Amino acid sequence: MGLVTDASLVLNIQQNNPLDLTTAQANLLKTYRALLQSGTGAGQADKLWHDQRTIPASSTDDLDLNGAALTDAFGVALAFVKVKGLIISAAAANANNVIVGNATSNGFISWVGAAAHTVTVRPGATLALMAGGADAAGYAVTAATADLLRVANGGAGTSVTYDVIIWGTSA
Repeated sequence: MGLVTDASLVLNIQQNNPLDLTTAQANLLKTYRALLQSGTGAGQADKLWHDQRTIPASSTDDLDLNGAALTDAFGVALAFVKVKGLIISAAAANANNVIVGNATSNGFISWVGAAAHTVTVRPGATLALMAGGADAAGYAVTAATADLLRVANGGAGTSVTYDVIIWGTSA
């Protein structure tokens, strides 16, 4: 079973400044891309997991990246050793923020500075993290000591829904 990943972030931004006799324009078109072939080395990934999840009010969702709790589209248990890409997208209809990071123990933290660090994903917003094609290391996952990705509901009263996509390697 092979995995080919073509992850892109495309920015197409147009800025206008209406003047008396003309309109000045500045256009930004920029693509950031990671094309990964199947495997476990530089420019490669061999595992993919994705889901849409709902977290009750004032609750958390700890995703065990290495404990075989996650299964792929074919029902195969996954054990990530390196994460090469992570996307967390909060539903626009959420009333609360989605908070990523700060697992109370065994936190997957190689993508942030420390265990207590978090990223706030506001309703309708998306967090995207991609390792480049030349990157063999990715973001390390260590079984039983640094493998829990915490996703939390940032408030009380209502649940939050989010999409999560993770790709990486088994070795």
